This record gives sequence, C-alpha cells and structure tokens, in this order.
Amino acid sequence: MSASSTRPDIAVLGAGLAGRLCAWRLARQGYEVALYERGGPDGTEAAAWVAAAMLAPLAEAAIAEPLIVDMGAAGLACWPELLAALPRPVFFQRNGTLVVWHTPDRAEAIMFDRRLRANAPRELLDGGMLSLNQAALSEAEPALAQRFAEGLLLPNEGQLDNRQLLAALGEGLLAEGVRLHWHQAIDDAAPPEAGLILDCRGLGAQGAWRGLRGVRGEVVRLHAPGIGLRRPVRLLHPRYPIYIAPKQDDVYVIGATELESDDMSPVSVRSALELLSAAFSLHPAFGEARILELNSQCRPTLPDHLPSVCWNGARTVRVNGLYRHGYLLAPAVTGEACALVEAVLAQRAAPVAQGHFKQWCEQRAWPALFHLEEH
Repeated sequence: MSASSTRPDIAVLGAGLAGRLCAWRLARQGYEVALYERGGPDGTEAAAWVAAAMLAPLAEAAIAEPLIVDMGAAGLACWPELLAALPRPVFFQRNGTLVVWHTPDRAEAIMFDRRLRANAPRELLDGGMLSLNQAALSEAEPALAQRFAEGLLLPNEGQLDNRQLLAALGEGLLAEGVRLHWHQAIDDAAPPEAGLILDCRGLGAQGAWRGLRGVRGEVVRLHAPGIGLRRPVRLLHPRYPIYIAPKQDDVYVIGATELESDDMSPVSVRSALELLSAAFSLHPAFGEARILELNSQCRPTLPDHLPSVCWNGARTVRVNGLYRHGYLLAPAVTGEACALVEAVLAQRAAPVAQGHFKQWCEQRAWPALFHLEEH
C-alpha cells in the first residue's frame, strides 16, 4: 500500500466499463487508486454507453472463440455478487435468451444449432438449450404467441442495464475514495505519477497497441409500451440478424450491425431501416414505438478478436480488446487484470523476470489472456 498521500498506488487510465470496474475492485482491496478520464462522469463517450449488455455465453458460442465462451460463462456467474456490492441497484435479469426465425429462414436456425452443438462446452449445453414448438414458444414468450412456428430457448443466459451499471460504478468509486480526474486527457509520454499504471483506455490507447482498431456498432433505443418481452430475443436472418433486449420501463435496445470501421458518425439510414424493419417483423407493435435514440460507437478490437491483459515488464499493465463482448467478459478480464496488478506491486511477477511472468500466467485460469508487451 502507498505510504504517501500524494502518489497513489495505481493510476487507472480510462473510465469506461473496464476502467471503472478495475478501479472500484482495486480500491475495495485497499489500494490507493486514481482514475483519469478524458470525458465526464456519466460515461457517454465510452463504448460501454452504447450497448445492450447481454450476458449470453452460449449464444456467442455459435461465432465466438472458446476463450470468449469460457470467460463469458464465468463472468455471467460473477455479476450478481459484483452488483450486490454496488451502492445502488442495477437491473439484472437471468431469464435466458430466446432465438427465433421466420419460416423462410429456417436454414439459418439449422446452422446456428449445429454451430452451438459443435462449439459450446458440454456444461453449457446440458440443460442450456431447449427446442420449442409453437405452443411452448407461446408459453415462454406470450408476446410472440402464434408469431413463430418454433424457436430455441437458452434459459441460463442474462442481461443487465449498461447505463445503470456505469452510474452505480461511478457512485462506487466515490464511496471507495478513488481520486477522480474527469475531463483530463492522458499524455502517453508523461503518464500520471503512480506506483503502477493500469491502461484501460480502449481505442484511446491505439498508440500503445499494435493492430488495435475500432469495429463500429449501431443500436436503436425504443420506448414500446404494451409489448412485454420477458427476455432478450435474437432474430436469425441471412442478411441482418438482430437482437432485441428489453430493459425496464418498456425500453428496448435493438442492434446487430457490425462494420469494420472506426467511423464515429451518426447511424446510417440503411442501418436504421434494417434494425427497425427487423424489429417490426418480430412484432408489428414495434411500428408504434417511439425512437428514443439512434446511437453508434466503435468497440476496441485486437486482430484476433480476443481480449488481452498486457504487461510491459515494469510498472504498466494494459487491458484492451473486449470487442463486442464487453459486459460479458468484464468480470473475468478485470478480475485477471487486477490479479496481475497485485502480483506486480507485490513483485510476485518481478520486473524483467519474463520466465517468472510466464510461470505466473500458467497458474491462472486463462493463461492465453496474458501477454508481455513487445518493445
């Protein structure tokens, strides 16, 4: 722990989801933590602000790497305990994910089912995927009664409210005495004075990460009273599969677009039409919904689409590459990042002892998450 009241043990750079969660967790462990963010305390400039915050490791197994699925399952299990420790409630739901398709798109469902069975670990599949006929689907999701002939229910998956979480973490940082520095740009050449730097800046850290890029996503927020979906729904489609995540107070987050671009401009007309048309095809009552927001953001993505916790061999640890899995992966990734921070500060991963660092990583649950920074 720091003996000085002027220099913190840890300076966390970036107050998106990863930065807030790391700073809060480390402060709760007794470290003196300072947090630096170029934006404000509400987090509107972070990729975490524009998200559906679905916690769906099994559904992701259809397209994601095994590391994502494994860490995502661990993250889903961790969220209730983390949320319970925050100073204000956060909407959290574990009613599962419903996967549906229109009859002409049944081939997409067959492919989805095959990929899940081929890629998902057995412990997620056992009791984690139920085939529904029309009657069972109507019972599970009355809002969609008679609208689809069949579907899949992934009953163990969840979701939370991203913006409530960012606000709750902000209050948690204050409660734990984290020194907060809002609207402060970070100079890579002269980082803040601290015992250790923990860089969680996402795309703001492009100068420090080879191959880090933005992948653009676009979402719509709607207010749609009276529909009453009980859980997130994924609509399979060959051109524009979408998800619709119901939040509190009849708010729905709809998204799916993914573009290899770091363009931060507003949502395109094409994307808006595709998202809204797909929602209308799921349930015609969405035609009377009110558009609250059309938002776009770029998710920080590494070349292999996997997250990374990187150490420079001295006093800098970097966390990045959560891509579009931020809320799913955040508990596991930030937990491992905090463990590395503690090891470096305690010199259990001694500077320049690369062999020792490799040995330390091999003892962790996900050794592939860790990397030594290239110079």
